[in-house]
Amino acid sequence: MLSQEKIQKIRNQFPILNQKIDSNPLVYIDNAATTQKPLQVIRASENYYSTMNSNIHRGFHFLSQKATFHVEKVRKKIQRFIHAKSPSEIIFTKGATESINLVAYSITPLIKKGDEIIISYLEHHSNIVPWQILCEKKEALLKIIPINKNGILQLEHFEFLISEKTKIVAINHISNVLGIINPIKKIIDKSHEYGALVLIDGAQAMSNLCLNVQDLNTDFYVFSAHKMYGPTGIGVLYGKEKILENLSPYQGGGEMIKKVSFKKTIYSDLPFKFEAGTPNIEGIIVWGAAIDFVEKIGIKNIQSYKEKLLIYAIKRLNDIDGIQLYGNNDPKEKSSIISFNLSKLHCFDVGSVLDRLGIAVRTGHLCAHPLMSFFNVTGMIRVSFSVYNTFKEIDYLFDGLLKAKKFLFKS
Repeated sequence: MLSQEKIQKIRNQFPILNQKIDSNPLVYIDNAATTQKPLQVIRASENYYSTMNSNIHRGFHFLSQKATFHVEKVRKKIQRFIHAKSPSEIIFTKGATESINLVAYSITPLIKKGDEIIISYLEHHSNIVPWQILCEKKEALLKIIPINKNGILQLEHFEFLISEKTKIVAINHISNVLGIINPIKKIIDKSHEYGALVLIDGAQAMSNLCLNVQDLNTDFYVFSAHKMYGPTGIGVLYGKEKILENLSPYQGGGEMIKKVSFKKTIYSDLPFKFEAGTPNIEGIIVWGAAIDFVEKIGIKNIQSYKEKLLIYAIKRLNDIDGIQLYGNNDPKEKSSIISFNLSKLHCFDVGSVLDRLGIAVRTGHLCAHPLMSFFNVTGMIRVSFSVYNTFKEIDYLFDGLLKAKKFLFKS
């Protein structure tokens, strides 16, 4: 359990939180976009460049071997963190977006005209566009799982949509707009009954939920480091080993080969088959420090604390006249994300006033145009909490929204 004293000690590890915006304290509640970085992560970056900067896997000198050791150490750390069967199932990418694109590209030979791919109304553009491209290329059909007025997936419609023609089902674990935790285990099991592969977008789940990919039995799971206190530009594609072995490489180049001749190239074994070129070595190694940070606090402790913040924030926001909260706001069924609007005020205008007060929120379509259309809005205001946020900051947000209303209606 995290006491307020422990939360303050955690906050002290994040130097960026000490700055002021227009003489106001920074209240950073845009964590669904990216989380801030603790000192041990920042120092890990400096340590990498100070003590081991070198290309990996291809050199026999000391620095290369040292960097290679630490990269592979983090691969095993991530394997344990998500309970994958083997480190060979952990493919390093630029992030969740590239991981999805990798799968969409690599399964292209398995898709033929008339096949079907299923996604949902809740998807981030990163889990829509790659499948549209694949469907256009192969003349396949993209089907969409609908949602109800509370943003909850209508599983009875999913069972109607899926068939023997379905080749892959791609669903987010947690909605980046509504924070709703989707029933992915049911979706995975039903999809496998029809022989379909399943990809889960876990970008919002990694810092919110305890994850066991073997228990889920998903075929692919994607996520990014920067959503869990790590650096940008690095992520992972988890894939079942047998499936990855049968897929074509996403890119060609160094590292992903065993032997190259002008007649034929023989690819490397997993995971290197999908890791062409020099990876983000620093990002991988620094990510290891971020995982250490999360594990020291405990993912369950983080989850429990953020649930309390969520409950308190929903209560306070509901006290504002004219506020519209979107989606299901049962704290037991969602993560620490709330999206809303203030009646007759544009989200950008409200966000601008909050910014002047030092409050960092996300405004706009949130990379989810179809979901905005479903709710008949052009954009929303999104707040998302992390372990370093406080109840006092939620009170400050409440006061900030009242000031925004007063100022904007007056002007």
